[in-house]
Amino acid sequence: MTFSNQAVKRAVGDGLLSFPITDFDEQGRFDEASYRERLAWFIGHDISAVFVAGGTGEFFNLSLDEFRRVVKAAVEVVDGKLPVIASAGLSVETGKAFAKAAEEAGADGILLMPPYLTECPQDGLVEYAKQICDSTSLAMIYYNRGNGILNAESAQTLADQCSNLVGLKDGKGDIQLLNKIVKTVGDRLVYVGGVPTAEIFAEAYLSIGVNTYSSAVFNFVPDMAVTFYKALRNGDSATVKRITNDFFIPFVDLRDRKAGYAVSLIKAGAAIIGRPAGNVRAPLEMPSNAEVEHLKDLVQRCS
Repeated sequence: MTFSNQAVKRAVGDGLLSFPITDFDEQGRFDEASYRERLAWFIGHDISAVFVAGGTGEFFNLSLDEFRRVVKAAVEVVDGKLPVIASAGLSVETGKAFAKAAEEAGADGILLMPPYLTECPQDGLVEYAKQICDSTSLAMIYYNRGNGILNAESAQTLADQCSNLVGLKDGKGDIQLLNKIVKTVGDRLVYVGGVPTAEIFAEAYLSIGVNTYSSAVFNFVPDMAVTFYKALRNGDSATVKRITNDFFIPFVDLRDRKAGYAVSLIKAGAAIIGRPAGNVRAPLEMPSNAEVEHLKDLVQRCS
C-alpha cells in the first residue's frame, strides 16, 4: 500500500477513474505481458486512480491466483503514481480471500462487489460488507449494484461501523436513491458513478454532487473520455452534448443489444485501436462482426 485511506478517498472523489480490461491470450489465459503494456499506456493519460480486476476487468471470471497476478502486475507498473484499487466480493469468505490477496500484492484499496446470486436483506448486506471491511486495513469502496443495493439507512450504518469504508460506487442508476444516500451520509463517504457507460449519467450525477465516475470506454477512446470529463467539470455543455450525441448515445444503443456487451464491446474497441486483449470469457460473448464494424465507425467518428 502506497496511499493512505484518506489519500485514496481524495483521489477517487475527483478526476477520471480508469477501469482496464484484463488481457487474455488466444487460449484464454491471463496475458501478463500484454496487461503490463496496457497499464503503462493507461497511466500516461490524465486519470486519478486505476481500478484493476473490476467489472470491466472481468473480476467475476478470474481465479484467485490470476487475480493475485493481475494486482501485483498493476502495482508494479503503476509504481506509486496513482492509487491501485482491486476488487473483492462474491461471498464473505471469498471476499476476505480476495481482499487479503490484494493487500499482500500492494493494492491501495478494494472495490467491494455484490454478493453472489441470492436476494439479500438490508441487515445481511451490511453484515456481508462489514465482515469483509473488518478483514483488511485497505480503503473500501462499496459497489451499490445488482443484488447488493444498500438503502440510505444501511449505507449510514455501514459507514458508522467501518472506519476504512471511504466510498460508495453507484451501479444502479437510481438517482433518487443515490441522492438520498448522498444527503444522508454526506461527506463521510466519497461517491462515484458506476453504471455501465457511466458518461450517459454524468450530468445527472454531477447535479447531486457526484463529481466523478468509472470510464470503461477509456480503454479505447481515452482522449475523448478525458475531453468529455473535463468539459463536464468545466461546464462546457456544448462539448458534453456533442460527444453524447455523436458517441455515447449510439454506443449505448449498441451495448443494449445483448447482456454483457458493457464489457464485450470494450474488448472489441481495444482491438479496433490496435491494443487487443483477447476475448471475454464465458458466460460473456464477443460482439458480431457487424457490431464490431458499427463500433469501428463510432471510434473513427470520434478520433
